[in-house]
This record gives sequence, C-alpha cells and structure tokens, in this order.
Amino acid sequence: MIASVAGQVASVGADRTVIEVGGVGLAVFCTPTTLAGLRVGQAARLSTSLIVREDALTLYGFADDDERELFDLLQTVSGVGPRVAQAVLSVHNPDVVRNAIASGELGVLTKVPGIGKKGAERIILELRDKVGPVTPGAAAGVPRQLAWQDQVRQGLVGLGWTASQADHAITSVASSLEDGPTPAVPVLLRQAIKLLGRAR
Repeated sequence: MIASVAGQVASVGADRTVIEVGGVGLAVFCTPTTLAGLRVGQAARLSTSLIVREDALTLYGFADDDERELFDLLQTVSGVGPRVAQAVLSVHNPDVVRNAIASGELGVLTKVPGIGKKGAERIILELRDKVGPVTPGAAAGVPRQLAWQDQVRQGLVGLGWTASQADHAITSVASSLEDGPTPAVPVLLRQAIKLLGRAR
C-alpha cells in the first residue's frame, strides 16, 4: 500500500494532481477541496490509498490521514466503491460523516451524489459500530463548504483564475442546471473550466 506521497506539485486538474516523486510523476485523484490547497511548483504531502483493479492502479489522495482512513472504511460497505467514498468526502468532512453514521442521519448521507436512501441505510447499518468516537458538538448535516458553488470557486481559484472569473463561470453553470439532483462537484468543476476555455 502507498500510504502517502510527498514531492513537488507538477500539475493540478479538475479531479487530480500530479506529484513528482523521485523523478516519477504520480497521478493522484483528489476532492476539489484538497486540490484547491495545492499550488504548481510547491511541495505537497498527501495521504493516499491505492486501489488495485485488474485493469488499473488508481491512487487517491487526501489532506490528512483521517480522511484516508474514512475513505478506506466506507469502501468496506457493500456497493460503495472509491468514487462514491471520495464523493462523501467531497461533500462532508470526516466528523460530519461519523456523526451522521453514529446517529443514523440518513439525510446527511443522501446529500452525496450517488447515495440514495437504501445506500445510506446500508452505510449506517454496517459502519455504526466501526466509525470510532464522534466529535461532541459536531454539526451533523453541515457540509464541508456552504454549497457546491464554494467548492467550485475554491477549485477554480486554485487553478489560477480570479474570483470574479470563477463567480461568472459558477453563475453560468448554475443557470444551466435542470431540476433534480445536483451533479457531483467534480462534474460541476469541469463544466466551469470548460466555460472558461481551459478544459483539461
């Protein structure tokens, strides 16, 4: 298992970064919040989880060990893969997720794209006794950012656009959304990047 990577940030994209480690560029998939904290040319350290499949080796990166541990724990639930586990951490911080599981708050988990009521019930059932101690007073149901707009704005500014450019793109993306579930933040971020003329 590759538990962490440390090196210079070579690039930052809509859903991944490339970290140069010993002359090798490692592609690491991250949440928009983690990506927003990275700067090309600067040193970075990410906790990581390597997902091994028959046709691919995929590295997921996190701001700290706590996020990575919860990412791995979520995947022990039947039907929850790395993409859904990462989506959970894109919407909520670890304390909110643990409190939601411990207290059976279905509504918190169903805010995550890709998790319906049955999936949330399964996560709570299988992990309630495994999430460990929860943080007293943590506000269950409070998303990591106030809204998807804040996460997309952070991602765009982290990629080099100005706040005003980011806000203009976010307004355009918001006006194009149809009724129904809001797409995942990485999808919205890619739409904003495309509108700004630098699709990656």
